[in-house]
Amino acid sequence: MSDAVVVAMTGVAKRFGGVQALRGVDLALRAGEVHALLGENGAGKSTLINILSGVVTDYEGRVSVRGEVVRFAHPAAAQAAGIATIHQELDLVPALSVAENLVLGREPRTRLRTLDRRAMLRAAHDWLAPLGADLDPRRPVGSLRVGEQQLVEIAKALSLDARVLIMDEPTAALADAEVRRLMDTIDALRRGGVAVVYISHRLEEIEQIADRATVLRNGEVAGTLRPRHVDRPRIIALMVGRPAEAMFDPGTGAPAPAAPATPPLLEVAGLAVRARATRPGRCEPAGVDLTVRAGEIVGLAGLMGAGRTELLETLYGAGPAGRRTGVVRLAGRPYAPRDPRAALRAGVGFVPEDRRRSALVLDHPVGRSIVLAALRGLCTAGVVRAGRERVAVRGQVAALAIRTPSTDAPVGALSGGNQQKVVFARHLLTRPRLLLLDEPTRGVDVGAKAEIYRLLRGLADEGMGILLASSELPELTGVCDRIVVLRLGRAVAELPAGECTGEDILTAAMGGTAAGGDDR
Repeated sequence: MSDAVVVAMTGVAKRFGGVQALRGVDLALRAGEVHALLGENGAGKSTLINILSGVVTDYEGRVSVRGEVVRFAHPAAAQAAGIATIHQELDLVPALSVAENLVLGREPRTRLRTLDRRAMLRAAHDWLAPLGADLDPRRPVGSLRVGEQQLVEIAKALSLDARVLIMDEPTAALADAEVRRLMDTIDALRRGGVAVVYISHRLEEIEQIADRATVLRNGEVAGTLRPRHVDRPRIIALMVGRPAEAMFDPGTGAPAPAAPATPPLLEVAGLAVRARATRPGRCEPAGVDLTVRAGEIVGLAGLMGAGRTELLETLYGAGPAGRRTGVVRLAGRPYAPRDPRAALRAGVGFVPEDRRRSALVLDHPVGRSIVLAALRGLCTAGVVRAGRERVAVRGQVAALAIRTPSTDAPVGALSGGNQQKVVFARHLLTRPRLLLLDEPTRGVDVGAKAEIYRLLRGLADEGMGILLASSELPELTGVCDRIVVLRLGRAVAELPAGECTGEDILTAAMGGTAAGGDDR
């Protein structure tokens, strides 16, 4: 490892509206060093690397590359300066060959200006060989395994003479053998003098590969350390900062767990899905056991790529086609919805993580957005009864305290919290007995969060079963009755929410043994 500083970020700060994403962050990257970036979701890691890679251009502070102060206007400028980013969602064209992806936008030409395929194949071989990638450059990228696609991305970055390589959750969708191969590749990059920024929640990987690590918490640097010389609980404590329950105060009162003798509303045993077509970054259920009782809020915890969203989509009939094994029962009966419509008919609602893309049509009026899933109940002879629709909409707006100029206003004009309430209202109109929630308070302000927490506890008190996936540890311990921890698509632990801390959840999610939990 060299002492030469390739990149220095000094006093970097960034605000998005009312949210301070970064506060005076300092980060130094050295040639031939693997520098890990750690922190909970929302700690500021993505914002920091987006500034370094030219995605975010409006920020405070200074960025220097090889001693020269820079401010990249776009990602291409960062690449020209030798900074490349490999995102979790790989930036490759599946229908093109390996070689075509590697030279995309800079294809070699013959003297007649036709595509020089021989030169393209030679270049692809030369770029892949140092990585030990035994790939046929003529193969379509879509036919490669995720680990092989990742090697193509690394080769592409190095072909641009990248001296700083940012890797965002690079092992999230890799098998164990592919992880070992990637570690060998990163070690070779380090020996070649490349500065690698390694972003991951998996502490065992950080301990194995990183020379130094910077921990972010709430947009600030909580500490910089050498992972091999610091024990894991210390790293987790830096990430969490203080006991998770002390950070959570929604004003909802303590949860009231359902009686264990109550029969399960939802019972999942050994659920696994083998998708017909794999997609990079997805982690389908690979052995999930859990129960949700009526009147109970069960949390789903896990690191990025653990399979929380994929589990909820499977239970809602929105997952990919493929072979499903295991047993799922709803109210004692077999439950295997083919599509979301079947799930709705069975009494299951789903509030997805990305409400703007997956749950709302932003230019539709608030009223129509609320009744969209319940139109059948508002019809007579196939015609929507306007009076019934108005009553239903007004009832939901009042019950959920949705703040809107009128029910005819476009839903996209509402705040994030009120948009989320509209999605809740839509599903509550269908009178579900089980509600699936994926990051239900993401992107909403503190006041709206507290309102949503009260809403969830009220729904549970009325007998609804709720399965809630969240990356916010205080949310899980403060709202839920029990927490099921997922890791690589498997349920690995079950923790009593009132007796565990954020540190316990992170420990279980990272492969350790959580205190007071049921390790599976």
